[in-house]
Amino acid sequence: MGRSFGFVTLIIVVAAGAYIYMRQTQGVMSAGTSSPTATVDLIAVRNDLLAIAQAERSHAALSGSYVSIAALRSEGELSMLRENRGPYNYSAEIGGSGFRIVATWTGSENAGMPKTISIDQTMQISQE
Repeated sequence: MGRSFGFVTLIIVVAAGAYIYMRQTQGVMSAGTSSPTATVDLIAVRNDLLAIAQAERSHAALSGSYVSIAALRSEGELSMLRENRGPYNYSAEIGGSGFRIVATWTGSENAGMPKTISIDQTMQISQE
């Protein structure tokens, strides 16, 4: 009787631990994603946007103007060689007083991922 009670208690504790673990995992995932892989992709895209925006700000501090992503690469201010990450393509919208770096989703429509993620000269990331 004592062994079976101990076994049942062990099963209940393991089930409670698994439930708590699953709830914690769901809380870590980014908004708009349904899988850990999608969360990792979104975080990587945000990191890329931050790197590009920081390179733009550094260039503007030195030369007084914003330039395209290709120009940042050619001048050695951006070491990131890729134009995209997974299904997101990067582009820059350059204006006289600011910039906006945009990552545009090119994957399937039903993926549940943000269609665009962008960052501007204030280093604020937004997604739609």
